[in-house]
Amino acid sequence: MENLAEIIFSSPSSDQEIALYFEGKEISYGELRGKVSALSSSLVKAGLKPEDHVALIFPNFPDFVFSFFAVISAGGVVIPVNPVFKPYEMKYILSHSDSKIILYSKLFEETVKASSPENSIFVDDLLLSQLEEGEDDFYPIPRGKNNLAVIMYTSGTTGRPKGAMLSHGNLISNSTSVIDGLKLTRRDVMLTVLPLFHSFGTMVGMISPLRVGAKVALVPRFLPDIILKAIKHFKATVFPAVPSMFALLNRVKDVSRQDLPSLKFCISGGAPMPIEIMEEFERKFGVLIYEGDGPTECSPVTAVNPIDGKRKLSSIGIPVKNVQMDIVDEEGNFLKPEQIGEIVVKGPNVFLGYYKDERATRSAFFGEWFRTGDIGKKDKEGYFYIIDRKKDIIIVDGVNVYPREIEELIYGIEGVKETAVVGVKHHLHGELPVAFVALSEGYFLGEDEIIKLLRRNLADYKLPRRIYFQTSLPKTPTGKISKMELRKKAQEIFGE
Repeated sequence: MENLAEIIFSSPSSDQEIALYFEGKEISYGELRGKVSALSSSLVKAGLKPEDHVALIFPNFPDFVFSFFAVISAGGVVIPVNPVFKPYEMKYILSHSDSKIILYSKLFEETVKASSPENSIFVDDLLLSQLEEGEDDFYPIPRGKNNLAVIMYTSGTTGRPKGAMLSHGNLISNSTSVIDGLKLTRRDVMLTVLPLFHSFGTMVGMISPLRVGAKVALVPRFLPDIILKAIKHFKATVFPAVPSMFALLNRVKDVSRQDLPSLKFCISGGAPMPIEIMEEFERKFGVLIYEGDGPTECSPVTAVNPIDGKRKLSSIGIPVKNVQMDIVDEEGNFLKPEQIGEIVVKGPNVFLGYYKDERATRSAFFGEWFRTGDIGKKDKEGYFYIIDRKKDIIIVDGVNVYPREIEELIYGIEGVKETAVVGVKHHLHGELPVAFVALSEGYFLGEDEIIKLLRRNLADYKLPRRIYFQTSLPKTPTGKISKMELRKKAQEIFGE
């Protein structure tokens, strides 16, 4: 397979079998293949050349799927863009990525037109349907494994987003790893509410299930009641999500395992999974959550708890097929089991580098090993554990404090719905930890009460110096708690 788009045409499912479910519609593999072929043909006739960059600005609609594979089939490079970006954010991505063509939903037309660089070609979803009238026997243009397929922009937690360049080989290899790791078959139904513009949603929610011939049920927006109804209606067998989604599902009343009879298991990734949230979900719904992980730069899946093997709580599992992982110190020396250092990754899934940023690319590697920025360890059985993000570590008087350790304890307090711990600068101690907490409805806790409970398990230097209560914590577009936003707020409220 030389072109990622060939997964649509080589999928084992017949033309009559369902590929996509969307808001009461059923789209067969035959229809999907026809639309991808016709749109590829039309884009080439409209001037798309191999290596041209094409931005996609859609929610989780079938148009995203058609466009994604059509652009790649025609030899182009896909630039997935968060459709709810503000003009300032979107303009940077469209300009930096050198997007020549912009395919978008008219729902976001005002922002797109306000954000786009000059000389771009605009194709909204109405024009897209006309383009789909091209030839339906167009077959993917051959590409090499090192040819660029997608540029995924990272979340930009440390400044401007960087464009991770993912090749055809990267994505094909990682989809093989995901299919093997999750034991996906053509009988599966993937419930995909994870945003398709994000690498987790793209790989686990779209590429991998379609490659194996499974069905994908697209849901444009996460609403707990709607998700549970969708799982039941579509008879979903696999549900990938981020921890905050599971936390919100835990709050839905009057539901149990009987409401989700088809669901085999859930996958959690994108952020560390608090044990309290995982255990509550599993008690409530009787469905196991398998935690995994991986950064965008790794296509993105690097590890997962084995579906048919030993599952370890708090662990992201073992490396998936074709991926190597290890722990290194600051100089890049490999560490022994249980020693804490930075998680590094090597394999055909690791990206080509950052678009137009050679300096950042060089600093992202120790030789052939990609530096994930995650601080963690591995045990003697080869299971990996993320202790914290390197950039999230709080250094108090020269000693490392890991926010996740504090967050796990706060989540264990009855009534806590969400929490996040960040550091604020301090002239004497360097940094100090502060916590943001959102309580469940009907619960009332004070700052002193939480500190008293934490003091039983934490050294004094790890204790949050202040706790700030909010009704909810801010989220990134992918559903993670936004620590970048909380750091800014903490510095304004508590900083010196």
